[in-house]
Amino acid sequence: MAKRKVHAAGTGAPAPSPEGTTADAPALMNARQAADYLRINEKKVYQLATEGRLPGTKVTGKWLFPRDLVDQWLLESSHRGVLADRLILTGSDDPLLHRIVSRLAQAVESRALVVYSATGTRLGLRLLAAGRADVCAMHWGPAAESDVRHPALLSRFPGHAQWVLVRAFRREQGLMMSPRITRRHGSSVEALAGAGVRWAFRQDGSGSQRFLEETCAAADTSLDRLECATIARSEREAASFVATGEADVAPGVRAAAAECGLDFVATGEETFDLVLPRDIYFRALFQRLADSLKSDEIRSAATRLGGYDLAEAGRFVWSAP
Repeated sequence: MAKRKVHAAGTGAPAPSPEGTTADAPALMNARQAADYLRINEKKVYQLATEGRLPGTKVTGKWLFPRDLVDQWLLESSHRGVLADRLILTGSDDPLLHRIVSRLAQAVESRALVVYSATGTRLGLRLLAAGRADVCAMHWGPAAESDVRHPALLSRFPGHAQWVLVRAFRREQGLMMSPRITRRHGSSVEALAGAGVRWAFRQDGSGSQRFLEETCAAADTSLDRLECATIARSEREAASFVATGEADVAPGVRAAAAECGLDFVATGEETFDLVLPRDIYFRALFQRLADSLKSDEIRSAATRLGGYDLAEAGRFVWSAP
């Protein structure tokens, strides 16, 4: 493939070619326009898109290619070393992963950028599919079903054919509660439905809110019966709402409850996995992060926080055929 000159600033679009074709390329290209833009034949465009290598999506049976994502794909594929000094994590929130990322960021200092922005599972996957993040942390239901559920969820996102799924750990999911509420109402979902108990829900698309919905269904209790006082955007924010009295109960993990000195009632176990493109997997920064999962320091932190099982840390769970 012929290399294109890509601007470092501005829109990031390739400079106009002598023929003038790139200047006319729309923000959303069809297959023919993408072929002209990349200076390859249309058949090759279809092949790359079908294999998940070229960012695009099908709408009513026809391929469409966002020009911004194609530009980013060109950068990633043509200059693999340029972005190797960053690792941007998003998706589900977890206290232990925050510790791993903060230690890695401190170790690399100004030589690389390592950041973690908790957004919830679904938004994290959308950011990964859009090329805005390098790694997405996810959880989506009980541990016994995760090896099926997680790949099924990934298959709904463009570009998933280039992704791999790596196990980070198992963790206890349940209810984070004020000790006062535990003494007054008990700890079952049925007892906490109504009766003036204020809940901090998680945002739609988060794994913890999904787990709460399934917990309610198993207890034959409607989520509508729970009094929602506020919406938390992360595990730690949910725990802080309970700790500061803005809510009485919130879905979350044992580790987040422990950090805030809250009571915790386990309602099940889930797996916490990392989704990333294959080429990101081999970056030195990600390998260092993966190695941290097996370090004595992090395993000791997991024991202190409670609710973690790192026996499968680093295991390949899934990759597209």
